[in-house]
Amino acid sequence: MMKSWLICIDDTDDIGTKGTGEIAEEIMHLLMSKAIDAQSDNQGKAEVKNNQPSAWVTRHQLFVHPDIPYTSHNSAMCFEVNTSLALAVIKDICVMHLKTECALAADPGLAIVEKSLLSTNNIQRLMTFGFETKQQVKTKPDAYELAADMGIDLSEHGGTGQGVIGAIAGIGLRLSGRDGRVKGQLDIGLTESTPELTITVQQIKKLTGLDAVIELNGFLLKDHEVVHVSGKIKAVMQNHQFALLVYQHRDEVTGEPQWRNALKQQLKKY
Repeated sequence: MMKSWLICIDDTDDIGTKGTGEIAEEIMHLLMSKAIDAQSDNQGKAEVKNNQPSAWVTRHQLFVHPDIPYTSHNSAMCFEVNTSLALAVIKDICVMHLKTECALAADPGLAIVEKSLLSTNNIQRLMTFGFETKQQVKTKPDAYELAADMGIDLSEHGGTGQGVIGAIAGIGLRLSGRDGRVKGQLDIGLTESTPELTITVQQIKKLTGLDAVIELNGFLLKDHEVVHVSGKIKAVMQNHQFALLVYQHRDEVTGEPQWRNALKQQLKKY
């Protein structure tokens, strides 16, 4: 039976090594591939692929503080995958890849949970822990105590294992549906010769697979509305949707208001 799992890793890298986001993306694709292979005898591979949720890794920014060791930004990486694989198999795949790809100086943590097992109260507690971890120093005992209460598989895989804190915090932040920047940039056809495009919301969703285009304060743009896009096109999690965040800008020539994709500074809170 297909189940939906949330998986989060933290503290896997070091300066000059493969980033945590890249490692998370590799694990996600390994699990998706394993799920397809496991079910291909009974279903077409295309059908199994269509059962996957939006295959994006989200980056969750945590507290930056002198008492917290981190490589560059202190962020956890989380993703969701639908699979009939057992927890033991999922964990084996994750751990094997972590052992192969993590930096020697890293302190990796791994959190795995089946979503359907989380009660509303438990989800709220995880969200609270996640948002607290963005503002204050948490400890490994804090993380393990919460994981035990929630039935979350939380484990460390090298060094101090400090990454378990960010791993379980990332689960809570992803569950909140209002935190996290999608790893990588969206491709909507920008090139050196075409550094800016004027495109409708409907076209953006079709080209990228995003759920929505949302204004900074949560206002949902309609499909026919036009957005001027340029630079790095980044998606976020907002209102439990994968969305392009936009803001209103007045054209310097006409003075007319325009929708533009959010700037780096506006995306920092994610």
